[in-house]
Amino acid sequence: MDNFSDLAFFQCINKHGSLAAAAQELGVTPPAVSKRLAALEARLGVRLLHRTTRRISLTPEGESYLVEGARILAEMEALERAIAGSSGTPHGLLKIGATLGFGRRHIAPALSAFARAFPRIEVQLHLSDRPLNLVEQGLDALIHFGELPDVRLTARLLANNRRLLCAAPSYLQAAGEPANPRELARHNCIFIREADETFGTWHLRSGAQQETVKVRGTMSTNDGESALAWALDGQGLLVRSEWDVAEHLRSGALRRVLPQWQLAPADIYLVFPARNHRPDKVRALVDFMLERFAGHRTRGPGGADSAW
Repeated sequence: MDNFSDLAFFQCINKHGSLAAAAQELGVTPPAVSKRLAALEARLGVRLLHRTTRRISLTPEGESYLVEGARILAEMEALERAIAGSSGTPHGLLKIGATLGFGRRHIAPALSAFARAFPRIEVQLHLSDRPLNLVEQGLDALIHFGELPDVRLTARLLANNRRLLCAAPSYLQAAGEPANPRELARHNCIFIREADETFGTWHLRSGAQQETVKVRGTMSTNDGESALAWALDGQGLLVRSEWDVAEHLRSGALRRVLPQWQLAPADIYLVFPARNHRPDKVRALVDFMLERFAGHRTRGPGGADSAW
């Protein structure tokens, strides 16, 4: 049973991101946590964490231990519940990650309704303007845009979505409308700085044609709402998710540019670890969210019809 205890101990460290925070939850001193971690690594014969004075991060062996350990603990929990004749009512802590804008507007209200439906589940929502890693940050589920980065994860299509190139009519009247992707280089473009994309480079596709364009601009931000406000104010061209600009396109406040060209995939997925025995709380979340967003799945992934 000590092996199971070590799995839970390691999950606790990863969940909190520091030995001191893990010690506080476990009710022991940081040196005690450090000593137990060293003993665990000595027993396994590998280093599980890279440790500096500021942060800790998983080694490849640590990531495997965390992922497979979570699966084993979930299977153990399911076995004990089945033997004990549990009613199967979903319960426990559920941690979900999402982007700031979409998380605030769509995920937070959905989770409020979810909490009413499943009062025994404790919901934690983590919103970030940086890419989230489901495994490293100890999340149970993650809202992800575009292609999946990890084959070890399971994903369900939550909502159809596209990235659209658009601008305010006032900007297009003053600067002219580009006729092809190459003309984007002479326009003022608004950038959203994201760690997983090459800054200032836009990739477009139309049928078999593909164009990679290096664009320029005088305004950039890591906040999508600020970038959208600038575009509405006529500051330049913007690439933004359909869910964020659909209402402005319908009202005429923004206009699509190069509508025959498609940008990088942006369908929205609910992502969770691949396990043989998925915890009831995760299964409840998946079923609830798929039903909640059913009206936004009007086509298969990568299609062209509007879902927003």
